[in-house]
Amino acid sequence: MTLVIDLRLLRDDPEPIRASQRLRGEPTELVDALLRADEERRAATQRFEALRAEQKSLSKQVPRASGDEKAALLARTKELAAEVKTAEAATSVADEALRQAHLAVPNLVEDGVPPGGEDDFVVLREVGDRPQIDNPRDHLELGEGLRAIDTERGAKVSGSRFYFLTGTGALLQLGLLQLAIAQAVEYGFTPSITPSLVRPESMEGTGFLGAHASEIYRLEADDLYLVGTSEVPLAAYHSNEILDLEAGPMRYAGWSSCYRREAGSYGKDVRGILRVHQFDKVEMFSFCKPEQAVDEHRKLLAMEEEMLAKVEIPYRVIDVAGGDLGSSAARKYDCEAWVPSQGRYREVTSTSNCTTFQARRLNIRYRDADGKPQTAATLNGTLATTRWLIPILENHQQPDGSVRVPKALQPYLGGRDLLEPPSNHPASRP
Repeated sequence: MTLVIDLRLLRDDPEPIRASQRLRGEPTELVDALLRADEERRAATQRFEALRAEQKSLSKQVPRASGDEKAALLARTKELAAEVKTAEAATSVADEALRQAHLAVPNLVEDGVPPGGEDDFVVLREVGDRPQIDNPRDHLELGEGLRAIDTERGAKVSGSRFYFLTGTGALLQLGLLQLAIAQAVEYGFTPSITPSLVRPESMEGTGFLGAHASEIYRLEADDLYLVGTSEVPLAAYHSNEILDLEAGPMRYAGWSSCYRREAGSYGKDVRGILRVHQFDKVEMFSFCKPEQAVDEHRKLLAMEEEMLAKVEIPYRVIDVAGGDLGSSAARKYDCEAWVPSQGRYREVTSTSNCTTFQARRLNIRYRDADGKPQTAATLNGTLATTRWLIPILENHQQPDGSVRVPKALQPYLGGRDLLEPPSNHPASRP
């Protein structure tokens, strides 16, 4: 049985879960449906177990009986066999109904999450000075001038929302992701290069086959999914295991290519590489005890801010409203980088506290001080991704179309502190 919301909590006091649903803008009727499914499943299970107990009892009585008594027992045994079979089938139906009702209810929102939808976030802080740039070029113009980004050939080869990173563009991304991995290792994270294809149970276990299933690429012939983040394989890495968390959280940094269909985004952010079908990312992932999760969440956010400071771009941190949380997240903080050509902040990182939601689905536990297995908590956070090239190029652009290289990235670009457009770059050349 897949567990999501703690059924004991639901039975004892369903009102906090209803309140969480209201904060998310989700129907409270889903909670009532889950309660009913739980009751029906327990009733079905009790009936099945009672009939099985009677069946076992009769099987012991038959050999000792004789005459009419034995005939009656044999007749009842035959009736019971049919009743047990029917009850077992009813239990299976009730199990599946409970599983579906469970999957429909998202994680319990953390206290203090802002109410409202996508535009109702709370700005926690703004960091860094926005550059004063007259008539700023956007990242695509800059990238094309540097021969770093080629969306025209990306579309020719693969279709819309694909691109090539070439020359300094490729080096910038590789340098950025290596810088992220180096920082993660410095803080004790285990680096990991993760699979891009996962089984359905891994995708479902992390909560990605719900409302946003249309965003996911599926390979029907193999019944595998392309991941949109290494959060999925990292979460499933320890599925059905009992972890040793006595020494502290287990932390991973996953490097992966990521794939998103961008369903429903037709005509939205079509220029450049802001909203694309494929990108690379370094994702942090933590397993910890539930009581450590809030503090761990702050640490992941601090890691993201440290990376943004290293690439010298202004940003703000927002506390995402309940109605804009994914189904797994109890709370989410986003970092949004300043994009001069758009005159606004755009999301470049997210970090989510998923409490015990994913671990219940994936059966990931740890032993408490008494040696008793308990459900672990999971958290995730972006440490760097392809999208970061947008604010890096735009915030460090110079009037002549060149781009200053942040000091932390210079070793990955041969020590160069300035990227300059080639003096001769005809369109026919890569």
